[in-house]
Amino acid sequence: MDKHPIGNFADSIVAKIREMIDVNTIIGEPISTPDGITVIPVSKVSFGVVSGGADFTKAEARNQNFGCGAGTGVTINPVAFLVVKDGNVRLINVNAPPNSTLDRVVDMVPEVMDKISEWTGKDE
Repeated sequence: MDKHPIGNFADSIVAKIREMIDVNTIIGEPISTPDGITVIPVSKVSFGVVSGGADFTKAEARNQNFGCGAGTGVTINPVAFLVVKDGNVRLINVNAPPNSTLDRVVDMVPEVMDKISEWTGKDE
């Protein structure tokens, strides 16, 4: 049995999305500075796809009278930068400040862990 045209159409949409979005879109290429600092951009990628089709006549004539359409939306927002210097990694957010206490606590975890490591003298 031949594949329905909507299947071919959906396959081509998925292939195009794979071309546009890969892991390098989310975690960007590292940027090294002359003074030994490496900056790695981190982005949030959101996308949506909608497609549909219709046969206009009987099933046996579907390859000749088929219509389809699709829409795709992609949004890429920078959310943070990882800064690596002298073996230490720091996350710098570019988002708006946290709205709730829980958000603030989550944002502070890396700094608290660094302070605890300094106090205990352990670098684990």
